[in-house]
Amino acid sequence: MQEVRDFMFGDNILPEKRLEAHRLSLSGVQHRARAVPARPGAGETVQLHVTTSGELPFERVRVFFTQDGSAPDLENALMLDLQPGAVSWDNVDWLYIRHWQGALPGQPEDTLVRYRIGAQVSGSQRWVFADNQAEALQSATDFAIWVSDLPAPAWARQALVYHVFVDRFYPGEGKPWKKPAWLDGFYGGTLGGVIDKLDYIQGLGYNTIWLSPIFPSPSHHGYDATDVYHVEPRLGSDEDLERLIAAAHQRGLRLILDFVANHWSNLHPSMLAAQKDRHSDYYHWYHWKKWPEEYEGFFGVKSMPKLNLALGAPARRYLLDCARYWLEKGIDGYRLDYAYGPPLDFWVDFRRVCKQTRPDAWLFGEVIMSAPVQKTFASSFDGMIDFLLAEALRQTFGYEHWSLAQFDAYLDGHEGYFEGLFDRLTILDNHDMNRFLYLSGDDTRRLKLGALVLYTLSGNPINYYGTECGVTQELPTHHDERGFFEEARQPMRWGADANQDLLDYFRRLLALRCAHPELSCGTRCTLHLDEEKQTYAYLRKTPTERLLVAINRSETPQSLNVHVRGLAGARDLLNGFSVSSDSEAVRIVLPPKSGALIGK
Repeated sequence: MQEVRDFMFGDNILPEKRLEAHRLSLSGVQHRARAVPARPGAGETVQLHVTTSGELPFERVRVFFTQDGSAPDLENALMLDLQPGAVSWDNVDWLYIRHWQGALPGQPEDTLVRYRIGAQVSGSQRWVFADNQAEALQSATDFAIWVSDLPAPAWARQALVYHVFVDRFYPGEGKPWKKPAWLDGFYGGTLGGVIDKLDYIQGLGYNTIWLSPIFPSPSHHGYDATDVYHVEPRLGSDEDLERLIAAAHQRGLRLILDFVANHWSNLHPSMLAAQKDRHSDYYHWYHWKKWPEEYEGFFGVKSMPKLNLALGAPARRYLLDCARYWLEKGIDGYRLDYAYGPPLDFWVDFRRVCKQTRPDAWLFGEVIMSAPVQKTFASSFDGMIDFLLAEALRQTFGYEHWSLAQFDAYLDGHEGYFEGLFDRLTILDNHDMNRFLYLSGDDTRRLKLGALVLYTLSGNPINYYGTECGVTQELPTHHDERGFFEEARQPMRWGADANQDLLDYFRRLLALRCAHPELSCGTRCTLHLDEEKQTYAYLRKTPTERLLVAINRSETPQSLNVHVRGLAGARDLLNGFSVSSDSEAVRIVLPPKSGALIGK
């Protein structure tokens, strides 16, 4: 087996790139959407935080803002001067950092506040604006706050998500898989096939389905749409999507669409028109370097041109209308692809449009960046896919590179950092990374341990299709200095090809998750950690219920004696391992690389 490495955080796996990002986050004038609260209610003031540093001295930091949703300029903007505060020291760049703070006044419900922040260079009329260091107000970075404290929808609190990569999931009853010459070809999965397998998904215990992109596209993955108002004919018809929505809702299932706002295909009609005529209305939908062939693309990929979503841009209005359209068609929310790409204030507009169309729509983003960067999206999203926890789970139970102590310390910090900020949607793997089973050396015991922890922590678990039944891959997603994400997108295994032992395990885990609310809303407390024996245990509890998660990561049987009250007479609810318990402790012998969920 080739060496397997994770690249989910891209260049951030390199220390020098993390250093570069650190320096950028402190250089000059920086706001980074540091507003508290990020989603204010009516009348609630908003505290803003800005830092200044570097070679220029600044005598004033000013907020230029509007209360009617318009772009702040010198004629219409209200102004607020922030107050200088503490000074801190950055040992990396060997410089001082000045902190500035101030409060935007409270506003009525549904007010859209837009603002830009500038710092005046001491002794001059020169201004530098956060975060892009522009020197003119009209070129400054736009920030926005929508005054509405709508929480994530109530139904999402118990959401268990099944991620369907449509082309690789199921062709439909009686239809065989296609056999493309390469993994990036079409395997024949359809929306009709998803309808046929709704009972399967619900039978596992999932209540929410996230579909990979279903719009017309030249690729198997669909993240390069040529039309965002219809269904890709290979996958089915618009009527098939309507049937899927109706069938899912009839069963009490929610349906989430993958929404790509950052880019689409270079074969999109607007792009073709813009390349044909520089005076086309579509010319301003893109970021041109040298018309007609040089333009900004998603990670430089020419077949995926980046959209111009600046404030007032026509492409922004087009995508907001599209988001409204599918919600009106019955979609329950969106997974927002590469959310780090579009401007931050675009997502505030997106949230406002979606929530005004459907207040119970669930919006969660894909931001594969550091914890502070993820925090900047709290103003826009109900939830965030938890790639940071995914890395910790993979390093601890997949690769086994991390010690259990390192995992526990990481988990404690992670839970505290994001507490109460937004929903965290937890994963073991997805379509852009090595499958957990593969990086575990196809050891299903490691996968079971990772799943046990995933489903017994707070957050909304997402299952990537096939993880529950043993879908794996042949080669790493990165080899020969290239990315081959298709390796992690092998066709689903059905019937005799599925690993029935894994399937049964996942069904039991999901049933326990649904039956015990303390697993989703309770608190966590570590009760046992023995690095020498490779054993670990933590308690999940509410005021009325307690569950103990016990783990043996070693290759030999291990005995755990965990001091915990309130579990006298408890048993292993997951595997039926023998448990001895009284009013003071729980004792269990765990087989190699196994875990237990102990409760009453």
